[in-house]
Amino acid sequence: MKYLFGPVNSRRLGLSQGIDLLPAKICDFNCIYCEIGSTTNLTCERQEYTPSSEIIAEINLLLADQHPPIDIFTITASGEPTLHTGLGRIIAHLKQKTAKPVAVLTNGSLLYRQEVRRELQEADIVIPSLDAALEKSFRKINRPAECVSLADIISGMKLFCKEFNGQVWLEILLLKGINDSPEEIAALRKAVADIQPNKIQLNTVARPPLESYAAPLKENELKEISRQLPGSVEIIVDFAKRKRKNCGNATEADILAMLRRRPCTESDIREALNLARVQPLLDRMITENVLTRTMHSGKTFYEPKL
Repeated sequence: MKYLFGPVNSRRLGLSQGIDLLPAKICDFNCIYCEIGSTTNLTCERQEYTPSSEIIAEINLLLADQHPPIDIFTITASGEPTLHTGLGRIIAHLKQKTAKPVAVLTNGSLLYRQEVRRELQEADIVIPSLDAALEKSFRKINRPAECVSLADIISGMKLFCKEFNGQVWLEILLLKGINDSPEEIAALRKAVADIQPNKIQLNTVARPPLESYAAPLKENELKEISRQLPGSVEIIVDFAKRKRKNCGNATEADILAMLRRRPCTESDIREALNLARVQPLLDRMITENVLTRTMHSGKTFYEPKL
């Protein structure tokens, strides 16, 4: 399928069926830690970047199986999904056709717009991001388009949390020496207190970032910062891999669909696709010139060959 990928095992969401709304890296951010490359279209313009009817057709094809083995539908994008004006239509179709919950991953930049908040109302979980609450670090980390305002982002998230009946999980990605100082954490703490999400999810760099200076925090550093933030806080970086149960099979197509959206280690692939063993298949795909290897922080990551 062109727009649907997975399902993959998500630590946060369970067995997740991904839906990618954008055909390329179309976003209003160009984050230094992004794992899928530089933004090719830096914009705040909302439009129908892909035919929503084609996405819905793929959803219907999947749902033709009366009991697809998934826990949740996760709407995401190679860029920012709320830039796609068909978002509300796609969420509404999912809620009409299936009882499975719907999650949306977003950078939260457009939540100040009433039409975006309205389109998200039927979702069950919305996971926006706020990596910095100070202007200088926000600009350094997220490198937004000129049309983006940090004040609008925070006020939009605050409005959305008041209006939304589902769960809002606010993701904060911390980078060594950029947004982890006491001043930065104090500003985030104040912003979070204003926004009032259902919970905070702390993250750090785990895959090869766009910029080499985007360095991760250690587990103990994240734990210390988690104690300084209000409300329910969880660390979502999987420092310790989980034990897999009921392992299945995967094809080259399954692996490529996953790697087109982010580089992964061999253990990432096993974890996401619930596999007992995948290295022989990866080696074969390297030999066949389908994949390439990249080293980052002492780990080997696999990416599709360009």
